[in-house]
Amino acid sequence: MGIRKAYIETYGCQMNVADSEVVRAVLTSENIVSTLDISDADIILINTCSIRDNAEQRVIKRLSEFASLKQKRADIIIGVIGCMAERMKETIFEKVKSVDLIAGPDSYRDLPRLIDIAASGEKASNVLLSVDETYADINPLRLGDNGVNAFISIMRGCENFCAYCVVPYTRGKERSRNFSSIIDEAKYLFDNGYREVTLLGQNVNSYKTQNNNEQIDFPKLIKAVAQIDPLLRVRFATSHPKDFSNDLIEAIMQYDNICKSVHLPMQSGSTSVLKRMRRSYTFEWYLERVETLKKHIPECSLSTDIIAGFCGETEQEHQETIAAMNQIRFNDAFMFKYSERPNTIAAKKYKDDVPDEVKSARLTEIIELQKKHSLQHNKKDIGIEYEVLIEGSSKRSEKQLYGRNSQNKVVVFDDKGFLKGTYIKVRISSVTSATLLGDNIY
Repeated sequence: MGIRKAYIETYGCQMNVADSEVVRAVLTSENIVSTLDISDADIILINTCSIRDNAEQRVIKRLSEFASLKQKRADIIIGVIGCMAERMKETIFEKVKSVDLIAGPDSYRDLPRLIDIAASGEKASNVLLSVDETYADINPLRLGDNGVNAFISIMRGCENFCAYCVVPYTRGKERSRNFSSIIDEAKYLFDNGYREVTLLGQNVNSYKTQNNNEQIDFPKLIKAVAQIDPLLRVRFATSHPKDFSNDLIEAIMQYDNICKSVHLPMQSGSTSVLKRMRRSYTFEWYLERVETLKKHIPECSLSTDIIAGFCGETEQEHQETIAAMNQIRFNDAFMFKYSERPNTIAAKKYKDDVPDEVKSARLTEIIELQKKHSLQHNKKDIGIEYEVLIEGSSKRSEKQLYGRNSQNKVVVFDDKGFLKGTYIKVRISSVTSATLLGDNIY
């Protein structure tokens, strides 16, 4: 058999992007070459997300498109990997006949064997969850990225069991990766030209492990990564408010290269909704964490997640979220309609009783308010000079470059011969709700 080539299409969160890089490394170790060209592939893998129903429906649609490829080339292997593979298990084979293999997020080491089984004409499956798999010994294969920003998975799984969330069931128990392997990966990335790393986990700030008899928590870890070199920016995602500690705020304050940008999911501004969501905090408690952050790091940007139309949400509870947004004024937000996921606590305990048209109207109100707040924040940046890490050419014009500042805001400016991966100073001259535009570059 000649060299086989694998194409991976990734859906969902940053964790899935990082997982695809692990999968590429696993396949490469077995002489299966990764390709970015689907027409050149012998193996097509879709790395899936199960957070929302529309994400799964997009994957099902995409798989049906792949069926035509299989009609032209019967030997192409099509596989579903990741959270959706874990959640739907064998039913995927029933829904999409062209699928040859499925592998859950803890089964990536087994992919070469599953591919061999599929190549013999049999369906192949491994969706077993692990209590200790972190892929700590695998050096992810980053293909097609910009060579500047990289993701580092520091932990896997989740045990919060928020009522709406399927992650604990698809990714298993929470476990933290070996401390030294994280530091080694970050050093390797910096030595190979990367200038920004994002530490990833379902609940990143609950990271905890032992290293030489020392208890290492997330604040200690992020400070250790920041100490690798002042030119290495450090970000993290995603935080759970219950674990957003004063020690972490102090760490962000202490190191200039720990980015002044925090993503802290609120989900709702109503304490009664948060209780139904099993979020383990009240809005008042969340607000205290935000106010403490802003008090100590006033220049820190803050983004969040908001769900519209969770089970039983009244108009009054929705307006409490609107009031919370007006009080906090987030820089940015990821905003969604509630999507019931099978076998979650909400699906078992509550009725998905907010009509879809009401969900949509509430989501629209949330989105429009956030656009207003984002624009207001960005207008305050006009005239301010920021240090920007150049990430590449602007999508709109090859005559412009783009990068981000510490606050995670995209800055677009004229290309004056600066190199990708370098830091420059940019003064902000104009803005949109999503982008800062700069001049006086040096």
